[in-house]
Amino acid sequence: MTDRYKCSELMLERALQTIPLGSQTFSKSKTQYPFGVSPYFLKTGKGSHVWDIDGNEYIDFGNSLAAITLGYSDPDVTKAVQEQLMDGVTFTLPHPLEVEVAEKIVEMVPCAEMVRYGKNGSDATSGAIRIARAYTKRDLVAVCGYHGWQDWYIGSTPRSLGVPKAVQDLTKTFIYNDINSLKQLFKKWPDQIAAVILEPMNSSKPKKGFLEEVKELTDKNGAVLIFDETITGFRYAKGGAQELFGVIPDLATFGKGIANGYPLSAIVGRKDIMKLMEEIFFSFTFGGETLSLAASLATLDKLQREPVIETLQIQGQQVIDRVQQLIDQYQLSDMITIDGHPSWSFLLFKDAGGYSSYEIKTLFLQEVFKRGILTVGTHNMSYSHSNDDLEKLFMVYNEIFPILKEAVDKKELHHYLRCTPLEPVFKIR
Repeated sequence: MTDRYKCSELMLERALQTIPLGSQTFSKSKTQYPFGVSPYFLKTGKGSHVWDIDGNEYIDFGNSLAAITLGYSDPDVTKAVQEQLMDGVTFTLPHPLEVEVAEKIVEMVPCAEMVRYGKNGSDATSGAIRIARAYTKRDLVAVCGYHGWQDWYIGSTPRSLGVPKAVQDLTKTFIYNDINSLKQLFKKWPDQIAAVILEPMNSSKPKKGFLEEVKELTDKNGAVLIFDETITGFRYAKGGAQELFGVIPDLATFGKGIANGYPLSAIVGRKDIMKLMEEIFFSFTFGGETLSLAASLATLDKLQREPVIETLQIQGQQVIDRVQQLIDQYQLSDMITIDGHPSWSFLLFKDAGGYSSYEIKTLFLQEVFKRGILTVGTHNMSYSHSNDDLEKLFMVYNEIFPILKEAVDKKELHHYLRCTPLEPVFKIR
């Protein structure tokens, strides 16, 4: 039992008796956090800082898998939720907030003419696929990136256990920034592809003209173009990556930052397609739950009122620039690179010196956690990240990067590790 994480490890042991993996979310589970050197349960969050159940404090660069854009316990969001709580949470009939938030999204998002809510990103992407199939009267789907846990998508990944083969066969994958890989799908299955769904950007920037070519190719073949903006929405720009890159899809899906951590997602898009929501079945008892809608309205209002997006860009660019300097300074480019958008950047670990990327990443995690930085290699920026927070991050990396270099160069990585290395799960991006 590790003293620093004693309560976390005891709670994990307890959780595993009743919860598979001890967590409701795969990405928050013990598969991502090496045992013996990791916290497993957080108790409190305020601004950019969180505290685990052992009382350890961290600057959080995970931000609830990028769901937090303003910061934990943002006062404007909390006030809106508290006020709505006094009036009620879920009603027999719709609440006016359903309309107000939909109008706000239509005002902000270029492709949005109508809006339908879900609770998770997977709800939204799956609803978008269903409506695209209804609109085109086709079955096949072309995918790129990560789009949630539902059968239609996860069946195309190594995590396909439990998904019928017939369902797996309906989803075809193409490669980001490789337009020919998408052209080949349309050529192989002409007039059969209902939708093309992709994250407009993840760890790599779109090559010049790539998104435009995807749109042109999709239009030409009579398919529906869906941008999965679960992460990029209300983070890359007020209107999402589609506004940033100037490429407007037919449908888009949003989640995470839409309500600063409250459970809400949305499908938005062209009215002629969205009207089919009246015919397909995409319906939830809690689709109009008011606390999340109140949080969303407060979040979106703040995005319009204050320089949230600009701050994410400025602070995030500092992270990319300074971390790149440290990578260069310690000659680590053979094992670490940094990429992505300033608001959502990635440390990408590579096999080096006879060690796998997972072994190197495990040592990285061990060392950042004990120094009070919570990250799994991403920098999911929030409006609350201060200059002091960034300086602490750079100071920690300045301490850790030489350790990684020495451990690999001297072939002594396992002497530095105080845990079993992480193992591959499945690559989603």
